[in-house]
Amino acid sequence: MSGLVLKLGPHERLLINGVVIENGDKRTRLAVLTPNASILRLRDALHPDEATTPVRRLCYLAQLPLSGDADDPEIRKKILQGIEQLSQVFNDRDSRHLLREASDSLLKAQYYQTLKALRALLPRESRLLSADWS
Repeated sequence: MSGLVLKLGPHERLLINGVVIENGDKRTRLAVLTPNASILRLRDALHPDEATTPVRRLCYLAQLPLSGDADDPEIRKKILQGIEQLSQVFNDRDSRHLLREASDSLLKAQYYQTLKALRALLPRESRLLSADWS
């Protein structure tokens, strides 16, 4: 089986091609077989007010095509620029791998995978921002 597999908790909501869908009372596993479907788990979605750091801003931008709120080529350009800027700061091997994964997914217009790779950088960013450099 190929494609995206979503594991949903009870009453979890997701956005599929602009339609909000809520899971029932039990855990569910869904296989999405249609390529390039726009899917966003609402628990993963960032509100614009939460996009307060460089990685969070890129995550927010990556979710816009999934929610149908943005023009694809313009967003891609902004995200690629942001990934390039992050590569100047996140220079360890694991972070570079995640940035490369985000970039490769973005070039294929796979925004869910782009978002997933960028979200993995959030704990690292948090540690960097909370570090005492004095």
